[in-house]
Amino acid sequence: MPLKIVRNDITKMNTEIIVNTANDHPTVGTGCDFAIYQAAGCKELLRYRKEHIGYVQEGDVFITPAFHLSAKHIIHAVSPYYEDGMHGEEEKLRACYRKSLQLAYEVHAESIAFPLISTGSFGYPKEEGLRIAVDEVNTFLLSHDMLIYLVVFDQKTSKLGSRLYPDLESYIDQKYVEQKRQEEYFGVYDGGNFVPSVDSDSTAVFSDYTQRRRREEPDRRSRNMMPSQASSEPLSPPTAKKKGIFPEFAWKKKDKKPEPEIFQQELKESCTVDTVSFDAAEGDFLDFESLHESKLQERMRHLSDTFSQYLLYLIQSKNMENSEVYKRAIVDKKIFSKIKNNVNYHPQKMTALCLCIGAKLNLDESRDLLARAGYALSPCDKTDVIFSYFIENKIYDMIELDIQLEEHGLPCIIS
Repeated sequence: MPLKIVRNDITKMNTEIIVNTANDHPTVGTGCDFAIYQAAGCKELLRYRKEHIGYVQEGDVFITPAFHLSAKHIIHAVSPYYEDGMHGEEEKLRACYRKSLQLAYEVHAESIAFPLISTGSFGYPKEEGLRIAVDEVNTFLLSHDMLIYLVVFDQKTSKLGSRLYPDLESYIDQKYVEQKRQEEYFGVYDGGNFVPSVDSDSTAVFSDYTQRRRREEPDRRSRNMMPSQASSEPLSPPTAKKKGIFPEFAWKKKDKKPEPEIFQQELKESCTVDTVSFDAAEGDFLDFESLHESKLQERMRHLSDTFSQYLLYLIQSKNMENSEVYKRAIVDKKIFSKIKNNVNYHPQKMTALCLCIGAKLNLDESRDLLARAGYALSPCDKTDVIFSYFIENKIYDMIELDIQLEEHGLPCIIS
């Protein structure tokens, strides 16, 4: 049976086993851990954990009854916190999936539902976390028969679906999602009530991450604003000059035009234009060829590139690493290696489309790259329309894209 990715609340999944992202100590954290404890019965589940399990190190798993859930058991995977990818996080995350599946097999379970482990408040990169999940599940399914779900619980995904197709129905009621998200990510269980806390390791990490994001957010907003958006009040020319938005010329009187020589000199000193050189002596702009020759020649050099050559050129021009691209694209490393080492390698269209996402190409770059493999984005093909939408709107997220393919009755990429 294949892996199936669904958008749902994991506590509502009708499977024999659901997997929880657990803490190493017998405490209730945020996110998925909070939701599962709340749905199963906090007092009973927490008491069982304290009396029968105790401390469990990262990367290990344990099983408990599901209490008030419809599932028979809960497998708790002690999820790793992501630091920088250099402290064994990948091996621990792989172990969470591998050991959970083995434990489910040992209790003769026929179905199991996973969250995307560690990619919430634990900080693991979503694309990499998904690749690891798919790798481990597919390896398990080579020798075992089990119905496996990967459950994505994401409000952003619901909004994306609404934008793509207004009539698209969500598996979760939106009000329920908003209420649960508020509860799950800002409370922990203290033995009697769910309250905000920084005592739990997971809560402290999440709180610190949230505070950093909030501190950074105003800076990001101000950097991304156009001058006209930086303030709600209209800017008069004097105000604009004070804020440095418009170049300020040292004209002594409003009713007196500057002398041509003075104007020319002041314009040169006050304006810095990267793509245009102003010659004060001549008063002319340099011709088109002098300004754009290097960029034009660069494009001319790649006219005859194959798919492989042009892809590698685009990756290099965007200062990306090859591994970053194929991981984001959810393309197998072996396939990417064939593309890299064989200039005449001809990929399947789906692989080429995924690499457009992985390399964060714009629509023109994507069309150009696809054409070199003999493909085009068709306005009459649903798969092409969805890929085009994601690329055009710079949504480089394979999880969200795969969900949209599935919900529109198209073959999935990941599962």
